[in-house]
Amino acid sequence: MNIEPGKTARRLGTLIPNPKARLRDQFHEVCRFKYFSQRTEDSYWQWVVRFLKFHRGSNRGNARPLLGPRPQGESGGWRHPKDLGAAEVAAFLSDLANRQGVAAATQAQALNALVFLYREVLHVLVAEIGEFERVRRPARLPEVLSRAEVKLVLGAAAPEYQLPLRLLYGTGMRLMELLRLRIKDVDFDRNQIMVRSGKGQKDRVTILPETLKAELRAQVEKWRLAHQRELEAGRGVSSLPEGVAKKYPGAAKEWGWQYVFPAAGLAPARGDAGVAWRRHHLHEDTLQRGMKAAVGRAKIAKRATCHTLRHSFATHLLEGGTDIRTVQDLLGHRQVTTTQIYTHVMQRPGLGVRSPLDQG
Repeated sequence: MNIEPGKTARRLGTLIPNPKARLRDQFHEVCRFKYFSQRTEDSYWQWVVRFLKFHRGSNRGNARPLLGPRPQGESGGWRHPKDLGAAEVAAFLSDLANRQGVAAATQAQALNALVFLYREVLHVLVAEIGEFERVRRPARLPEVLSRAEVKLVLGAAAPEYQLPLRLLYGTGMRLMELLRLRIKDVDFDRNQIMVRSGKGQKDRVTILPETLKAELRAQVEKWRLAHQRELEAGRGVSSLPEGVAKKYPGAAKEWGWQYVFPAAGLAPARGDAGVAWRRHHLHEDTLQRGMKAAVGRAKIAKRATCHTLRHSFATHLLEGGTDIRTVQDLLGHRQVTTTQIYTHVMQRPGLGVRSPLDQG
């Protein structure tokens, strides 16, 4: 990445943040302009902080009070990203691989965050980064539960987690896709669920299992009555994507925009001066802990997580004869080669292949 401080990148669809603001505020301003989710913004910013901490104090002459006062007894100070260049970026990325031993996806996210910082926030010309140690991505097969193991795990889950976990397995949704599911996205008549802004910000349609329709209807009706009581009490406001909140100010109270699996309590609204508290969706950690406890009670030795249910969904569909292109569409994979990984873990009873130990 050749960084030339004297030149700026001018492109359509860019925002020049307030040059007098702190770097954190500039970063937030651009993220809002790009409609980044709060999770993406937080993840990218923590990589910027780690990058600056890695080079903190490496050159006292360029030290600036960028992120706050320097702790007492610590040598050096913060260096502004414009004082750093391609060599510093490469050194940081190599350290992630060599000393910290991060995964390939983690290193890629760090790279994306730093490219975003220089190109979109600082508007510094960005070319190719120099040589750095890349994490080698091992060829690993996904962990898959058998049908019997899925039944054991789902049966061992606590009552409040059984419906969302069964939906994960029955629809193939990712964890956050399920938790962000809103009332308007469930079509009971057509047995469909619309997944909004999935991975890659793509929408897709997946199936609604017939066996879960009655239970899901009951969940929706229970929450509808609770939502009505909250409206009468002056609450009943759901968190919304920032673009929707600006375009449709009243949507936060509408029934269709409520979450199918809402959180138990209210949370402070981030970046919204009009409403102090909103109801968010069920936190992902809550369901992940419920899944872990269910696996333990079922005495399954595999390292099964919520995402394992998605892997099992795809594998069992392929084993049942579903066309791989259909499975690709249901999962939202961009390329069929991503879906083909499940062909390596599926059982193939029709091939008649037997171990030589069983043939003697």
